[in-house]
Amino acid sequence: MGPRRLPLLVAALAGCLLPARGCVMCDPNVVEALNSLETDYLPGHLEAKHHKNVMKRVKQAVEAFKDLPIDEDSYMGVVDEATLEKAAWSLLKDLKRIMDSDVKGELFVKELFWMLHLAKDNFASYAAQFQKTERKVKFHQMEDMVLDCELNWHKISQGLTDYSFYRVWRNNSETLVSKGKEPTLTKTMVRPKDAGTYRCELGSVQSSPATIIYFHVTVLPKRIVEEIPSPNTETKDEVAPGEVPLDRPQTATTLQSQSPKPEKVLRRRLVGLLIWGFVVLIASVATV
Repeated sequence: MGPRRLPLLVAALAGCLLPARGCVMCDPNVVEALNSLETDYLPGHLEAKHHKNVMKRVKQAVEAFKDLPIDEDSYMGVVDEATLEKAAWSLLKDLKRIMDSDVKGELFVKELFWMLHLAKDNFASYAAQFQKTERKVKFHQMEDMVLDCELNWHKISQGLTDYSFYRVWRNNSETLVSKGKEPTLTKTMVRPKDAGTYRCELGSVQSSPATIIYFHVTVLPKRIVEEIPSPNTETKDEVAPGEVPLDRPQTATTLQSQSPKPEKVLRRRLVGLLIWGFVVLIASVATV
């Protein structure tokens, strides 16, 4: 398959991400690309008797790209151009690797279908980012509530506009809370009345939004912070004005701590004996 035919196949496969495109095999570009694969590339890499069966399987694999594991009720049908280009170039690189390796026969068939299998998984992972999602978040009363609507692919995507946050009421009506380039909604000192459902929407230059996220907010009771006194802090008995503090009864431990140590008692006795010895000695000398 010539280099000019590869973008046709890639573009056709990329179109499978959009359910509105309908039948993939009805696209004339797909038909032309698959015909080129059969007439230009297969003859030099696979026996003629296997061409018909391989092409039948290739067409089935391409048609299977529209069967992505995506919930139709949550899929928004919008995939930005940057994401499509990323997936397309990934497929181009893998297909080029197979052709440059010049593999033939059964090994070529295995690598070709394994590449298509991985390409479908890549498209599914890219498309999954463009679904409506729901998040359950909890905040404590009197603390700040922050709802973040930004996804990792937003900054590198093109054709995106503003973030809009709505408060969704029980009757399904909505009130616009904020709109702008900031992807977060912040509310300080939340209260029980702030609990409920919020909807974030990232606009696009197309008619449909690129991202929709529902936040189900629960406001919990205020946190109770228990103050624990430091172990090094000495506590004293509180005395009211005019009152005389009463002495606390001394325990055995207190009395023991207040009594002199045996070493000090012995030292005092020795000093006393020495003093009396000197007194007796002086008295004896005086008498003589």
